[in-house]
Amino acid sequence: MSESTLPRRVAVIGTGVIGNGWIARALAAGCHVTAFDPDPAAPARTRAFVARAWPSLERLGLAEDADASALTFAETLSAAVEGAELIQENVPERLALKHDVLSQLDALADVDVVIGSSTSGIKPSDLQSACPRAPGRVIVAHPFNPVYLLPLVELVGGEQTGQATLERAQAQYAALGMRPLVVRREIEGHVADRLMEALWREALHLVNDGVATTEEIDAAVVYGCGLRWSLMGTFLTFHLAGGEGGMRHMLHQFGPALKLPWTKLEAPELTETLIDRVADGCEHQAAGRSVAELETRRDAFLTELLELTQKYWPEAEGLKGRI
Repeated sequence: MSESTLPRRVAVIGTGVIGNGWIARALAAGCHVTAFDPDPAAPARTRAFVARAWPSLERLGLAEDADASALTFAETLSAAVEGAELIQENVPERLALKHDVLSQLDALADVDVVIGSSTSGIKPSDLQSACPRAPGRVIVAHPFNPVYLLPLVELVGGEQTGQATLERAQAQYAALGMRPLVVRREIEGHVADRLMEALWREALHLVNDGVATTEEIDAAVVYGCGLRWSLMGTFLTFHLAGGEGGMRHMLHQFGPALKLPWTKLEAPELTETLIDRVADGCEHQAAGRSVAELETRRDAFLTELLELTQKYWPEAEGLKGRI
């Protein structure tokens, strides 16, 4: 972890599931975190969240000076961003609300401080439109739940974002232990959520058409493609499917199937019947276990999986600078 790029003071605005995940990750990296949330119950909720996440972070490896108690709750936005070297905004996915909060952050924070928004779908140029002081430093920094374990963060610059800003953000998030993916141009939903949305829409059709239950669809991913995807992703997986000829042979052999009506990318109508079928299916899968119990099980699995997959990441093979 680079001492020169690690943001020693991180401001986290909004402490829901994603905001708390950012807090736990930054604390584990050795940062001091100042958080702001208007909910009076937020400090207690956040500290309980960090306490639950800390054992998994300890197993993966903490920074030498990591301190779970290096967390302060500010009473105002102004106090929260004072001295911050990186600001992470995590308010709900409503553009008007984000505009309100980001415009205040833009007015308060030093002009060279990156402001990352944890938006899953809004384009950065739309966020920047509310920030006249230094709009270019407002970018999308979209993580994945649980943020304190999953390393991907999509970084997307807007129309007024310079390359230097993206490079600084990339270095800062990497210093937090993230795997930054700089998206080449802005688009609604960025990259990963568009892929997940396509799978989600098809899964809803399969349930709606009575082809499979939620449990059966999840089994198809968990015991099949998901295992390969956790190492190779979509394209490299299909590259291997082409045998010695690789992707070129695979496309020539299986490409014509893309014209067949296998999938339905438009989402089905969310009727009450479909909602009941999906919700009841998920309750059956949960088997009486609470969300907290399922989160604990998930974190134990991800911790072990990360310990394994990191041995096979590109840099472990000497491919420095590769994703």
